[in-house]
Amino acid sequence: MPNAHEFAPGLTVRGLTAALSLSQFKLIAFDMDSTLINIECVDEIADAAGRKAEVAAITEAAMRGEITDYKESLRQRVALLQGVTVGHMQQVLSERLRLNPGADELVKACKSAGMKVLLVSGGFTFFTDPVRDRLGIDWTRSNVLEVNDGVLTGRMVDQPWGDICDGEEKRKTLLETCQKMGISPSQAIAMGDGANDLPMMGVAGLSVAYHAKPKVREQAMVAIDAGGLDRLLEVVRP
Repeated sequence: MPNAHEFAPGLTVRGLTAALSLSQFKLIAFDMDSTLINIECVDEIADAAGRKAEVAAITEAAMRGEITDYKESLRQRVALLQGVTVGHMQQVLSERLRLNPGADELVKACKSAGMKVLLVSGGFTFFTDPVRDRLGIDWTRSNVLEVNDGVLTGRMVDQPWGDICDGEEKRKTLLETCQKMGISPSQAIAMGDGANDLPMMGVAGLSVAYHAKPKVREQAMVAIDAGGLDRLLEVVRP
């Protein structure tokens, strides 16, 4: 992270010359997998199919930015999920998915400051909907897995806005949400960990990398490398 300095142990900032307050912002946009939550859902679903290693390798390459076509990488991974039951997904949701430390605290602080919260994910509605409800998130956008008789078909369902929520769709969603709210993108915070988060982080007023891949950490204005999501409140005061 060039021109960066360690704000506190495990917390690096770059390009920030003045103190920031949550009151300067109106929207915070989160990635879900490995940002708001502790797992990559697609990898854990694949575990039920005995294909976790194969799927996780594609996920890791995509998140590091080594696979440039995110949509195709996701289609490949979802195809490998064919035959997994909704029961297996429910097991992932109930037994493996946990909010990352500080998620509750950060979202509550943002909402107390009058901000809206957006969850925009390359993951799946099966998981984003419960996370939305748990945290009181205002809007979500994510992908829909096709299910037939309680079993995954290995495909996704097209939605009114498009086929797959990739990096470009994340950027578009953040900008559309700002427009809907009547605010400038400079009044938005975007937080993520993978290469597909960079497009939305690039248009937001403040970009935050959370335990992120090197490529993401290097480009973010704030990088949290130790501790929970609420460490952002050390830089952007409530």
